[in-house]
Amino acid sequence: MNLVSLKAQHFTESIIRDMTRQALQYGAVNLSQGFPDFAAPEALKQAACDAINADVNQYAITWGAKRFRDAIADKTKWHLGLNIDPDRELVVTCGSTEAMIATMLATVNPGDEVILFEPYYENYGPDAILTEATARYVTLHPPDWSFDPDELRAAFNAKTRALVITTPHNPTGKVFSREELRFIADLCIEHDVLVFTDEIYEHILYPDETRDVKHVAMATLDGMRDRTVTINGMSKTYSVTGWRVGYAIARPEIIDAIRKVHDFLTVGAAAPLQEAGVTAMAFPESYYQKLQSDYRKRRDLLLGVLVEAGFRCYKPDGAYYIMTDIRDFGFANDIEFTKHLVRDVGVAVVPGSSFYRNPAFGAQQVRFCYCKRDETLQAAAERLLKMRA
Repeated sequence: MNLVSLKAQHFTESIIRDMTRQALQYGAVNLSQGFPDFAAPEALKQAACDAINADVNQYAITWGAKRFRDAIADKTKWHLGLNIDPDRELVVTCGSTEAMIATMLATVNPGDEVILFEPYYENYGPDAILTEATARYVTLHPPDWSFDPDELRAAFNAKTRALVITTPHNPTGKVFSREELRFIADLCIEHDVLVFTDEIYEHILYPDETRDVKHVAMATLDGMRDRTVTINGMSKTYSVTGWRVGYAIARPEIIDAIRKVHDFLTVGAAAPLQEAGVTAMAFPESYYQKLQSDYRKRRDLLLGVLVEAGFRCYKPDGAYYIMTDIRDFGFANDIEFTKHLVRDVGVAVVPGSSFYRNPAFGAQQVRFCYCKRDETLQAAAERLLKMRA
């Protein structure tokens, strides 16, 4: 008797989270998993403590506490310019990860096809398997991680149900331009396809004098308001990845379906943390400006170290990851290089192959994350620079 389902046999445990375990095992500096090792905002932590002390400790409404939903709607209006009904067009979930799988289970049928851009965040492939959908992949090509318009157009057919896009993008740091999003949107309208957008890194951007980098929400484009599920959460913007508070925004009939799936997946997100989220959603614009400035400094620090150590780097426009080319180090593949790095050098990173359907596509790439304290990045730098020899 086979005790494991066919679905579970078709994917492995998270490579990213396994690299965190290896970092602990070998005493390595962890630049693999994307969680900050610095403190969350004091006001946010205090708000959570206050909520617990005020006995906000029982179930919230399954699809999100009223005060938190209202706060999300207010923030979405000033930041994205979208007017959403917090009672009919919003569901609060246990992280954006749950929002994505709940969305797919609520809208995608067995045998449907879902388009994914690769390299992709590793959860999306298993999400498609769990929903019994077929994933079709469109490659983002370095150095600017652009897609071939003809390849994308060819991915659409009568079975296409949805397209998943992450912007700013994990793992590459690409920020999709308005023109790219308009091209994608037109194809989705033409083929009557839904779009699931993961916008968890929306506030982590790096515009400069040469590039006017802006976050454009797919739902704000003409014709896309009713066919987009906008997925987001508190984890990255507010440095609380362990809180697992996310949300999805969509038209009422889609939200109704997501709410039902969410109810039977997790019942609801933590009530006191939703109450604290009201405080986060009211942070002033200066908070987000400082967030960008701080992350730019971390990005530039790690970029300089990696280049000096011999990596070929793809400079990110958003998020907090750096994809690198490792071919100059002479290792057979990314797995062997990653093992060497964590065991012998003392730095944990993510092998690039984990972000592709075909491991060969990422066999000479690894991903670094820099959502870390300066002390952590400096400790990694000291170890990495020894590789020059």
